[in-house]
Amino acid sequence: MRATRTIVSDPLHHFVWLASQSPRRRQLLDQLGVQHRPLLADEDEDAEALEATRPGETPADYVARVTRAKLAAARARLERRLLPAAPVLVADTTVALGTRILGKPGGADEARAMLHALSGRTHRVLSAVALHDGRRAGFALNISRVRFARWPTAEIERYVASGEPRGKAGAYAIQSQAAAWIDHIEGSYSAIMGLPLHETALLLRRARVRF
Repeated sequence: MRATRTIVSDPLHHFVWLASQSPRRRQLLDQLGVQHRPLLADEDEDAEALEATRPGETPADYVARVTRAKLAAARARLERRLLPAAPVLVADTTVALGTRILGKPGGADEARAMLHALSGRTHRVLSAVALHDGRRAGFALNISRVRFARWPTAEIERYVASGEPRGKAGAYAIQSQAAAWIDHIEGSYSAIMGLPLHETALLLRRARVRF
């Protein structure tokens, strides 16, 4: 019997455009060995408006809609700037407590309220990633679970005062001091950070990106 062999296509793309200003996502792509270049919003783009919630929207529907909207905006940006063709990668992460979506806090009071709500409870972290290789789009969603121990009020105040909750879904980052109060996670640590690496790697391989 003749042995069969699998033919693996050579990588077609040597870098991706990353439409995110998150240092955590850059770090995670570096961890995979993916070359990436920034594709950030223009000054006249209202990037925050894409993340506005809609009445009755489930957390999964929300994060999928926002991620796809980010991808469409990033592809239009690439075309408008006449940049070299390469796959475009976007991601979005949100925290859900039941059906309640906890996005980025608007200030210290909102951050404080979110952290008190999460204290002593289990919540979900929904992290979506999308990639367009110039011909087709790929999308993936990871849902992980995080349980906080009881977080003393004084420690919440100290964390809020540090400024760490700013710009973070659910008002915390798992790789920050908040980790001292996390007693269990179920799922993907990288997804909780902001980019599900397993799902991202699958999309990159499908798009024939070198890493």
